[in-house]
Amino acid sequence: MRRPHLPWAKRSAVLIAAIASVLSVSAVNSPAANAAVYSSCSIDGCSDAASANSTWSDLGYPTTRGWVDWPNGQCSYAGGEYYNNDGQLPSGDTFYEYDVYPRTCGAHRDAYRIVVDSDTGAVWYSPDHYSDFYQL
Repeated sequence: MRRPHLPWAKRSAVLIAAIASVLSVSAVNSPAANAAVYSSCSIDGCSDAASANSTWSDLGYPTTRGWVDWPNGQCSYAGGEYYNNDGQLPSGDTFYEYDVYPRTCGAHRDAYRIVVDSDTGAVWYSPDHYSDFYQL
């Protein structure tokens, strides 16, 4: 059976869309396999991450994904379980991820996260959506 002939412009557009889709899914859903993990945090944003962690702790570290009312009338997002698929953090533990910076409920999320080890209480700050981790 012969496939229908598509004009070169349409074939190119379909190919580009398919490649972009694959690249965007892998970039968003997969942390960098070569992520660096640091035992302390002294970069810009560490104090903001520590402050966010204090608020999340006061809220009992929610474990379900969703928007959470923040003290200043804004919201912040609890991302649910962080699966540590690439093994940058201690293996065998359970982790949950939280946004650092509050915003209006439903607004676009940025790349700044804290990840909490629910087994040990250790907390890491990731300023670049899991490419690097700095322990708070």
